[in-house]
Amino acid sequence: MAQELDKWIETELTPKERVTRAMEGKPLDRPAAVNPTSNINVDLMNLTNSPFPEAHRNPETMTNLAEAGHTILGFDTIMPVFSIIAESVALGIPVDWMEKDNWATCRGVLCHAPEDLKFPKDWIKNETAVAVLDCLKELKRRHPEVYIIGKTMGPWTMGYHWFGTENFLLMSYDDPDATLKALHIMKETTIEFGLAQMEAGADALTVPDHATGDLVSGEYYHKFLYDLHCELSEAIPIPLIMHICGRTVDRMGWIGETGFASFHFDSKNLPNESVEAIGDAKKLIGNINNPTVLFTRGPEFAYAEAVRAMNAGVRCIGPECAVPLIAPTENLKAIGQAVRDYPTLSEAKRAEWEAMAPEYDIMGTVIEK
Repeated sequence: MAQELDKWIETELTPKERVTRAMEGKPLDRPAAVNPTSNINVDLMNLTNSPFPEAHRNPETMTNLAEAGHTILGFDTIMPVFSIIAESVALGIPVDWMEKDNWATCRGVLCHAPEDLKFPKDWIKNETAVAVLDCLKELKRRHPEVYIIGKTMGPWTMGYHWFGTENFLLMSYDDPDATLKALHIMKETTIEFGLAQMEAGADALTVPDHATGDLVSGEYYHKFLYDLHCELSEAIPIPLIMHICGRTVDRMGWIGETGFASFHFDSKNLPNESVEAIGDAKKLIGNINNPTVLFTRGPEFAYAEAVRAMNAGVRCIGPECAVPLIAPTENLKAIGQAVRDYPTLSEAKRAEWEAMAPEYDIMGTVIEK
């Protein structure tokens, strides 16, 4: 697969052209540095004077911080929806906003049955939803040549927010029919917010749906989410990027059939096995490890993991999930450097860099070589 995609063109592409062609499997000038979730850290907040939690709610602050992922880190994409709570706040779910060195989180339990799900009529006009939409419009104005990615939460994740994670997982076991009913109700907010972001200028949307490998089996994914994800891909007519954390090779084959353009995959899945599981390298984005590599090791390890993914044929390279907020900036910049260097690296050098990349067990612990 790597050899098939290793056809570099001489024309320098714009970031938007590069990401578009990478996701379509077309020849590139180089691989793309892609951020489907968040590549923002406290350092960038300080450099742009755009801290959390204001950057979750104020469109100008959000815009100034989001564009730093491109202008400072060198990514080909900009993703302004840093958290996973924008629509939850708009829908009336209580949230702890926290400070700039921590993530905003939902709290409390509002629902115990599908019948409890009640959405405010004009929820999409809430300030947190409007901030995202206004930010996307401004990013499109400032950076028409950059690939802009929005984010709309999937129904399984919204289940955690409405019902509480433990309660929702127990309901899926005790009452599958009620769970499916709830998922179908909640998917409407996924679609509504997604279409609004598309109209605001998003080129693609990440759909985080946290049926994570440590909580939900591949069979559960197929039972509860496969059909729903197929419906989402039909309802929202721009490229969708599915995000699920954890060990997920047991469901990548199904994910590859949903109509989603790409799957944002975790470092618990090796690039080679992931390409084989999903069936097409152009459908993968990732998978630089967060807690070990981007947080605690030097930029050379981020570079090595990027090279390993590119050696497997992956052409959209980025962190596996939202990066740790105190991850060193030089580690994040190494991802962009790796994609820029890759076409000029010899086979021997590529192999040498790949040999440096750590491997992880199902719990994410480094396997000593």
